[in-house]
Amino acid sequence: MKQLRKELLLSLPSLAWLSLFVLVPAALILIIAFRATAASGGIADEWTLGQFRILAEPHIQVLLWRTLWISAVTSAICLALAIPVAWFIARARESLRPTLLLLVIVPFWTNFLIRVFAWNQILHSEGALARFLRAIHLLEPNQPLLFNSGAVILVSVYTYLPFAILPLYAAAEKFDFRLLEAARDLGAGALRSVFSIFIPGIATGIRTALVIVFIPMLGSYVVPDLVGGSNGQMIGNKIAQRNFSDRNLPSASALAAILSVAVLAPMLIRRRNANHSA
Repeated sequence: MKQLRKELLLSLPSLAWLSLFVLVPAALILIIAFRATAASGGIADEWTLGQFRILAEPHIQVLLWRTLWISAVTSAICLALAIPVAWFIARARESLRPTLLLLVIVPFWTNFLIRVFAWNQILHSEGALARFLRAIHLLEPNQPLLFNSGAVILVSVYTYLPFAILPLYAAAEKFDFRLLEAARDLGAGALRSVFSIFIPGIATGIRTALVIVFIPMLGSYVVPDLVGGSNGQMIGNKIAQRNFSDRNLPSASALAAILSVAVLAPMLIRRRNANHSA
């Protein structure tokens, strides 16, 4: 009991912080989602389920689907790129690893908006990249690089790739690479050794990387707003529009609540199945 009290006291500041800045705002958003919208904007006094009828609107369904598939594709690409990088860093000389990790986190030293604006200029229709691609006939004269889902995926991969590399490296660093040599000695090919031994061995890092990339991508709105345009908007852009432009906070809260349920439901179902299996 004494040890339990000590652990609770040590955890109390973190629990208080999470409760104040995570749980309380989430609860407020959920409550506001069941309120009506005032005629002059803002929150009315009535309670209603009408805000959730927004799911029946075709353009919202399109945004939700686009949000899901862009988030999934971005997460998959980040994972495919991060696993070889984590492998390389983990197999590098121990004295070289800090330098390689430093190169991974260097982008964090620059403001996020500046980096996205830089990509806006790189992908601009009159930029050097677009002119080069048109010169070698890989881009049609009127085909843009900006303001589409592809641009959103490209910039999102650039943004979230370091977040995928770090947990994968943490898992790969603890992996015993002698197991791969043993698998090769037993007749397994290089690819089979990787997919049968290495990938399961870093499964914790893979799950962490997927969560770190996929969940923030679901609520992303800065990247789609700056490089996606109307053809690359995601549900985060609609939430921002309902909140700031339309002053329809209940509708924005309903969309945010739907997004939260979409994220939490699979995790809760998986945990429930794991408990039943145990």
